[in-house]
Amino acid sequence: MDETFVGGKEANKHESKKLHAGRGVVGKTAVVGAKDRATGKIKAEVVEDTTAATLHDFVLDHILFGTPLYTDDNRAYTGLRYIYDLDTVKHSVGEYVRGMVHTNGIESFWATLKRAHKGVYHKFSKKHLHRYVQDFVGRHDLRDYDTLEQMAEVARSMTGKRLRYADLIA
Repeated sequence: MDETFVGGKEANKHESKKLHAGRGVVGKTAVVGAKDRATGKIKAEVVEDTTAATLHDFVLDHILFGTPLYTDDNRAYTGLRYIYDLDTVKHSVGEYVRGMVHTNGIESFWATLKRAHKGVYHKFSKKHLHRYVQDFVGRHDLRDYDTLEQMAEVARSMTGKRLRYADLIA
């Protein structure tokens, strides 16, 4: 499990769009995600912040009790030790892998999402970021299927759903 921040650099923004509030995650949107190592499936969603309460809610909604949970050394995860088999790697001291304990799977997913942001889409609006994230979750989860199986699965998932243009721009 891990979290990332999506958005452009303050230095690259037009002067009228700059927040003048610092560097790093300023003006970016948080996304939290987890990868199931048994199935290879991703769960990810856009969140308002990365506080302990928000991250704990995500874990409780998407991860079964008692499941081994591997994270980085973000303090927000500490309270999960009482519910899950939590183990962390300490990125702050240069530790990225310790046996089975690592966040490489979800970080690889973030890399794919961010490469698309920089190379193909150039901008993910905060309003539609959840759609981009779910699009990439779907692509990731179908990556082992051949083309016809991917198309069939996408068609099945669209059955009974409709997205009107008016709803999209609302």
